[in-house]
Amino acid sequence: MARVLMTGFAPFGGESVNPSWQAVSPVGARRNDVAAVELPCEFGASLPALRRALDEHRPSLVVCVGQAGGRFDVTPERVAINLIDARIPDNAGAQPVDVPVVPDGPAAYFTTLPVKACAAAIRAAGVPASVSHTAGTYVCNQVFYGLMHLLATDFPGARGGFVHVPFSPEQVAAAGKPAPSLSVEKIADALEALADTASTVTEDLPVSAGAEH
Repeated sequence: MARVLMTGFAPFGGESVNPSWQAVSPVGARRNDVAAVELPCEFGASLPALRRALDEHRPSLVVCVGQAGGRFDVTPERVAINLIDARIPDNAGAQPVDVPVVPDGPAAYFTTLPVKACAAAIRAAGVPASVSHTAGTYVCNQVFYGLMHLLATDFPGARGGFVHVPFSPEQVAAAGKPAPSLSVEKIADALEALADTASTVTEDLPVSAGAEH
């Protein structure tokens, strides 16, 4: 039984790879305490797949990971909102607009991970990191909100959250234009530092991680 469940996404939006799964997969392969699961980038299938993984592995810690092209660093997310507003169709062609993740659910859930401590640990591992206050309104936010709802209602005692990672150099090279990126190896190092910190730290650092906008 794995202590940590870590998920990444299948490629989407015309990409051939997704750095979230590219990094999560090797972490699961080299650590006995991590179960790695790939989630479909589909509104109708992502949360059922996550629920199956929770039922199978019964983790004490869940770290869901997604791609955020355009970000420069690894960003643990602080809050998920009960909203889906898809800019592009998912991999099944669905493009819901202005619908809740969970009808009649709370407006938002905060992560139960110590995101400031996690960001500090990632930086100590030599990878740029910062706390994010928006997980968007696409499948990443849906999974983040859905995870926190499942933990609150059906899996008491488990803690969890979401982290976004930048493009990989492979994606940037394929696009043929400059963009922020991190190597898959660096992203994997960041995820290990995050998981180790979240597994042992319950009180977050009393430092500012606020945003101006």
